[in-house]
Amino acid sequence: MENLSAYILLALRLLMTAALYAFLAWGFHTLWRDMRQQARQATQQRAPALVAMPNGSQEALRFTAPEVTIGRHPSCEWLLADDTVSSRHARLSFHHDQWWLEDLGSRNGTMLNGEALSAPVVLADHDEVLCGQVGFVVRFERASEEGR
Repeated sequence: MENLSAYILLALRLLMTAALYAFLAWGFHTLWRDMRQQARQATQQRAPALVAMPNGSQEALRFTAPEVTIGRHPSCEWLLADDTVSSRHARLSFHHDQWWLEDLGSRNGTMLNGEALSAPVVLADHDEVLCGQVGFVVRFERASEEGR
């Protein structure tokens, strides 16, 4: 009789262990599915178009990508052929529903409305940016303008 209760106790322990692992697997699967869904939703959010008006130019540059690197290096989305601009000078990025400007450790610095950048900052419509000696004004397109 004592031997039979030991087998029953072992079976119950194995059953409880299997139930625990099944619960953990279900929990991890649910978390993974939710994270995948959130990532899918985040990638479907579109950044509003950012328009840059270089000083002394009538031609506006329009960016719709969520990240724009400014510099002289060919891998940059916005190439500036000026000796005062570093190879990877600054970055414009859209996250947390706002456009941000960040200096990438450039030699001549990045200025926003006459102030040197020391950390990433949120951009506002009609902000004036200076990368080295190349200046431009930032403007955001509204949804009604994008449909044109």
